[in-house]
Amino acid sequence: MNRIKHHVKKGDQVEVISGNFRGSSGRVLAVFPGKQRVLVEGVRIIKKHLRKSQDNPSGKIAEREGPIHISNVRLLEREKSEKGGKSKKEKQGSRPERSEGPRK
Repeated sequence: MNRIKHHVKKGDQVEVISGNFRGSSGRVLAVFPGKQRVLVEGVRIIKKHLRKSQDNPSGKIAEREGPIHISNVRLLEREKSEKGGKSKKEKQGSRPERSEGPRK
């Protein structure tokens, strides 16, 4: 199974660099690799008209984010992973120091 890898992941902070929403930034809510699109928080707000139902007795106009092309966003800050793994630099510095005592 082939997996398409992109430069942004869910939770990353990105900035829109081209298109109608250029200059706005936000957090990535979802990535759709097959369609090469991302949902960015607060960017491309779409209004959807909902008909009357038990949940909405008088109907409603719902606002939500719409997807934009992944090439139109630039990564600002990567989400910090909370997996508990240490980076290579932290592992190197965490070795116990050798004592300079007498050798046997």
